[in-house]
Amino acid sequence: MSHTEPQTAVDQPDDETLLSIDDLKVHFPLKEGVLFDRTVGHVYAVDGVSLSIKRGETYGLVGESGCGKTTLGRAVLRLVDITGGQVRFGETDLAQLGSEGMRKVRSNLQMVFQDPLGSLDPRQNVESILLEGLRTHNIGTDRNDRRERILRTLDAVGLPQNAMSRYPHEFSGGQRQRIGIARALVLEPDIIICDEPVSALDVSIQAQVLNLLDEIQKDLNLTYLVIAHDLAVVRHISDVIGVMYLGSLVEEAPSDALYSEPKHPYTKALMSAVPVPDPDIEDNRERILLRGDLPSPANPPTGCRFHTRCPWRQAELCDTERPQMRELSTGHRVACHYAQDIADGKVLPNKDLAEPILPEAKESASRPSE
Repeated sequence: MSHTEPQTAVDQPDDETLLSIDDLKVHFPLKEGVLFDRTVGHVYAVDGVSLSIKRGETYGLVGESGCGKTTLGRAVLRLVDITGGQVRFGETDLAQLGSEGMRKVRSNLQMVFQDPLGSLDPRQNVESILLEGLRTHNIGTDRNDRRERILRTLDAVGLPQNAMSRYPHEFSGGQRQRIGIARALVLEPDIIICDEPVSALDVSIQAQVLNLLDEIQKDLNLTYLVIAHDLAVVRHISDVIGVMYLGSLVEEAPSDALYSEPKHPYTKALMSAVPVPDPDIEDNRERILLRGDLPSPANPPTGCRFHTRCPWRQAELCDTERPQMRELSTGHRVACHYAQDIADGKVLPNKDLAEPILPEAKESASRPSE
């Protein structure tokens, strides 16, 4: 099958679904020639992703670097061009809007960026940074009204009033991220896309920012799309988690279900790499080490994108046919031909592609040679 074959979205009641992505594609052209005027291929950054997010829900999107998760978030906001598919915000297909149409709805769709310092203008104080969005979207009746909005927002993110006159370099990393959250929040959006919101922060500060996002969501009934590579981060904050690999969504489930019983081989490998704080459990659990390199998104494998590294690969099907997302249990979708057979023990791993490291092997490897 073609690498552009769509995945099937889960049907949700229209009154519950706030953001719906259907068969989204973002392909970047590869150019050659003296003037780079000849297209010789494409990078399939996002290739047929479908998902939906309910109002008031937090959807966590995880995957390793280069899997397309950040591109997907930027495509929702139309910060990159969409090659194909639909992005529906309520009843509006954002993929069909022009620049003026997007400007009108963008106040309802905001983003918190990964680098809190790099995303803030160092020449503007906090008041000017927050005031800029209000002016752009014509929110607030006058300067006093806008100033009151800014003060309320700063209070909501735990910053003092005197922060208004200070500049980004005068704050700590955690405080700067609070300013980034305030910049999104002051417009009173329906959805906030958080792109690696704590990856640039010290571990001691990460929990504070995540707790802040959680508190704001409960107070204002916000909807989040949280993009991260850290599985612990998305587990802490997400209701539903989607796992991406090489431009495709390979698994989606409620947070607890995904962590307790991952179905896709790639998700299993990711989960096995997460350290467990209990040393007894850590020393006695199985680890799955994947072999081989991540394929290029400019030349993705045929069939299942993961088959070149999958321990449970069955060549006759996995190499030729791209698996579609199917629901194995309530809310738990998997794009794997053999997910249920793997769970039932009917398909065994191939050690040439990935080798499970059992507790006995760890112990043997740790002994000095005689």
